[in-house]
Amino acid sequence: MAASYLFNGMERIADARRAALSFLDEARVLHGLVVSARAAEVVELIVSELITNARKYAPGPHRLALEVTDGAVEVSVWDSNPTPPALLPPDPFRIGQHGLEIVIAAAKSFQISHDPTGKRITASVLLADDDY
Repeated sequence: MAASYLFNGMERIADARRAALSFLDEARVLHGLVVSARAAEVVELIVSELITNARKYAPGPHRLALEVTDGAVEVSVWDSNPTPPALLPPDPFRIGQHGLEIVIAAAKSFQISHDPTGKRITASVLLADDDY
């Protein structure tokens, strides 16, 4: 089960969160998959953080892709900026710029891949993740 959404920068970040929650609802209702409340919250958070970064740091469109595989949902955001995001050192006094830290901490797995037109950031979240 997979879905892909193209954003041209004019949509609100809330639209991406709604698309992700709709995808998870479809996984539950149409495909009978167990999706824990925590999994839905984590997916929504990761989508919000990754789309925010794509809008903030990459010119042009960005794409959100969601795919259920092996009991997890993979959240991928492609953008046109080939530069990988920087993970800043921990700083309890820094205001903001903690999004990538949050995504890495919340996800089961995290990876950055490059392609000829930009990069893709993928985070995986277990659907029935009560064992986190």
